[in-house]
Amino acid sequence: MTDASGPIERPGQPALDRLAFERLTVAHRRALKLHCYRMMGSLNEADDLVQETFLKAWRARAQFDGRGSARGWLYAIATNSCLNAIKARSSARRILEQPGRPPAEGGATGGPTAELAWLEPYPDAELPDVADDRPGPEARYETREAVRLAFVAAIQLLPPRQRATLLLCDVLGWSAIETAQLLGGSIASINSALQRARATLGERYPQGRPPQRSRPNANEGVLLERYMQAWQADNLDGLVELLREDAIYHMPPWREWYHGRPAIGAFLGSVWGNFAGYRAVAIGANTQPAVGVYALGRQDSVWQPHSLHVLEAAGDKIASLTIYVPPLGPALFSAFGLPPEPRASSDLLPLRRPPAP
Repeated sequence: MTDASGPIERPGQPALDRLAFERLTVAHRRALKLHCYRMMGSLNEADDLVQETFLKAWRARAQFDGRGSARGWLYAIATNSCLNAIKARSSARRILEQPGRPPAEGGATGGPTAELAWLEPYPDAELPDVADDRPGPEARYETREAVRLAFVAAIQLLPPRQRATLLLCDVLGWSAIETAQLLGGSIASINSALQRARATLGERYPQGRPPQRSRPNANEGVLLERYMQAWQADNLDGLVELLREDAIYHMPPWREWYHGRPAIGAFLGSVWGNFAGYRAVAIGANTQPAVGVYALGRQDSVWQPHSLHVLEAAGDKIASLTIYVPPLGPALFSAFGLPPEPRASSDLLPLRRPPAP
């Protein structure tokens, strides 16, 4: 039997040797990390769980008889590791929006909220090659569609077992039989969990799923450039104009969120002058346009990491804007390859000279 990573032993053969196992980890690391991220909503936890998965797989390599695929074997270990990790933590889900909290009006006064578990963005640089990670024929979602920030936020609303079932069946394309073998229980129980999971997503998406979008388009590039220019040119009105009338704005780790262009514009106007200038670097997060923003304090001479912005585009407007602000935003910079201070790069737009303090 062969696998994408090379030869895998048949029953009765010696366990995977170290070289074969290393090829296996290289072939599947990114896909497994993305799976763990979808389950957990956390970049750091996904990293830890992939490491745990490979450690468990190495220790149990003698038990892999070669009759199934190495990919399925690793996904089984990773999924069960995620379910155990969720049981062990205080919150079963990570959020972009606190359940039951209405949109805010005016300024934000609550401050960062460390006690809530916030959904983190995912670097595009860490995504697996789509050509090497095709879902099975029963999948309902395209690979890139199922990593968008709103989708990961929506599946975080599901109980852990339903979340795992939906990811295995609708994202990876596993059959109900395969999923039942991994999670335990009957095929009927898997189908029931899948129906409940789809119903929950249907409450968030009227058509039962997010709008399909598998590739970026030229409009998104133009929108991102205009968005960066607005920040760097101190053009608040221009930035607000990029928002759709019914746009939504989240700013983890603050509880407050805003709905509608007027409310978002009023809030941004209340904080816009807190810094002397901004520098923006284009990145990619969750297959969406994204930006890392550095800020210069009015009494400072050093640019500091400030926030990480993820845009949900709808045509030439922004339908949803998530800005990870301090302290969470700067903590994410290294995961996206952003240096501690901005440097000359083609990703940087021409800078305005900030006003003197």
